[in-house]
Amino acid sequence: MDTICAIATAPGGAIGIIRLSGPETFSITQRVCPRVVPGCPARTAILSPILSPSAGLGTQPLDEVLVTHFPSPHSYTGEDCAEISCHGSAYILNKVLELLISQGARLAQPGEFTQRAYLNGKMDLSQAEAVADLIASTNQATHQLAMSQLRGQFSSELSTLREKLLHLTSLLELELDFSDHEELEFANRNELLSLAQDIDKRITTLAHSFETGQALKQGVPVAIAGKTNVGKSTLLNRLLKDDRAIVSDVHGTTRDTIEDTINLRGVQFRFIDTAGLRQTSDEVEQIGIERTYAAIEKARIILWVIDEKPSQDELEGMLERCKDKQLIVIKNKTDLSTSFVQTEFVLSSTLENTKEAPSNIRAILSISAKFDKDITALEDAVYSAAGITLPADTDVIITSARHYEALLRAHDSLSRVIQGLTPPSSPTAFPVPTDLIAEDLRLTLSALADITGGAITPQETLNNIFSHFCVGK
Repeated sequence: MDTICAIATAPGGAIGIIRLSGPETFSITQRVCPRVVPGCPARTAILSPILSPSAGLGTQPLDEVLVTHFPSPHSYTGEDCAEISCHGSAYILNKVLELLISQGARLAQPGEFTQRAYLNGKMDLSQAEAVADLIASTNQATHQLAMSQLRGQFSSELSTLREKLLHLTSLLELELDFSDHEELEFANRNELLSLAQDIDKRITTLAHSFETGQALKQGVPVAIAGKTNVGKSTLLNRLLKDDRAIVSDVHGTTRDTIEDTINLRGVQFRFIDTAGLRQTSDEVEQIGIERTYAAIEKARIILWVIDEKPSQDELEGMLERCKDKQLIVIKNKTDLSTSFVQTEFVLSSTLENTKEAPSNIRAILSISAKFDKDITALEDAVYSAAGITLPADTDVIITSARHYEALLRAHDSLSRVIQGLTPPSSPTAFPVPTDLIAEDLRLTLSALADITGGAITPQETLNNIFSHFCVGK
């Protein structure tokens, strides 16, 4: 029942906003802003000086502010809320905050406004988490994902699954209630099995979208690998359009990974420049090479930069390391060699000698990183290799590890339900008892409820039974 207040805008702007929420919101703003009186219209900005109620006549106000009231329940938190817009001076904002606290408000805890919105039913838990994702979004893709979740599309998807599971649970609970009549079966087992399989298929699809969601949220990792002095650091600088990495003719200049991000067509990519691959006795350089291999292991796309035709061993070694990755072969320094420009010829003879034709080579490109030649074609190839497009407004893609873990738990429980509903393979095998199947269904519902913060209660199951089924009238 506390009234809370906090600065809602980042420092350094021309305008600053202080937000209040709680039962004393309106009385506090009326005490410190003389022109804000009872009966002021809701959601209308009112210009008023702001000063302490104990200030004498002629006292200079802290500032001229705009005050807007949002009465419950039509506010962000579902409580009485107000926003005070003043000049963005840190001094003014802190003085206004001190004044509000002196009048009975308290400083809000991190995330407390959104927590109150959740507790007051203005949003579920997954929507509340989307608020933080929206604030942290850095590109079009992450913005769209956060907005989709904030608008409740994921919640709606879970609600549909929840209703189907509740229907399934209700049928089995009915059979348990009438277990003394063994001949009673309220639903065909094959129909229940088909429904459970359809639900599990959708849960599995949602869980599989987590990899894409993580790539969109954290950036698609792209490792730039190759021997020393083939132009990896120059290429990174060209992609970033900044002198991020040191470029030198000295072999082994890059001894650690250098990472930065760029935005390609609304999707964020994390480019990682790595130490050159070669045999060396330098202990520090060897550590850098080991980190190169680690970066290749974690990356989704590998840019293999070469400036001469690789040997059979080099090619096979790179193909083996990148067999689960998307590989783009980049022939750099085309400005220095005319014989090296032909795109397909350079690797064709070597590829013919490999044991198995590689299917993960997405492109073989000729560029000049030094003179910024054909970098756009490389960017197009990288975007294509990622296999990620901007999500449509109707797409539901999982970005939270917590949601992913809950979906996996739901899948595990539902797999046992499917196993229990599947007819025994042997005539002598005992069927799985209905109460065990019903328990696994409850675990599935519980796992999905963890995502949104809701829960299926026994009373809700009973209500569903008697609202949908006629049992002796």
